[in-house]
Amino acid sequence: MKQIRIIEHVSLDGVIQAPGGPEEDTGNGFGHGGWAFPHFDPAVGEAIDAAHGDRFDLLLGRRTYDIWAGYWPHQKGPMADSLSKAVKFVATHRPESLAWGPVESLGVDIVDGIRQVKSGEGPDLVLWGSSTLTPLLIAEGLADEVVLLVFPVMIGRGKRIYSDLAAPSELALIDVKATDSGVTIHRYRPAGALRTGSFADTAD
Repeated sequence: MKQIRIIEHVSLDGVIQAPGGPEEDTGNGFGHGGWAFPHFDPAVGEAIDAAHGDRFDLLLGRRTYDIWAGYWPHQKGPMADSLSKAVKFVATHRPESLAWGPVESLGVDIVDGIRQVKSGEGPDLVLWGSSTLTPLLIAEGLADEVVLLVFPVMIGRGKRIYSDLAAPSELALIDVKATDSGVTIHRYRPAGALRTGSFADTAD
């Protein structure tokens, strides 16, 4: 069975929208695109490479797929080659317009499509930058690891890593590292439903 690893650039206040550039995703009037770039350093790049592993395929939402399809086929280097070679499994209602391959649609039932892909043979799956698929994978018990690259910025508005509609849950910390640029790299595994309690219960 394949493992699914989620990788996200995220601000301190949970925004994941358009970390890579001003025009990456301007939805809902977002005007802060490119917020990750000033804090990117070699250690961040190394962490991303390690999270991908030697061989991987991609699990993508349609917006991320479209953004990447307009960028990565025109780039050169090991990462560009790896992304172009990877099979892209895409959540989309328009499978006929998927031009950047190799590519497959997840079908009408996205959860069932992901389960089928996960249960098959082949490289592990990496999910990048989806405020829709991330909470879905965690809620359905399909995510095996979550890698958060937390950037030292507060944005205030924008698409969040976890929507208000997602079920509350917990993550168990596997590892954490800090880079010279202030980015911290957190590795988690999903750990079930959110627990609650009260400090008053421990008072003398």
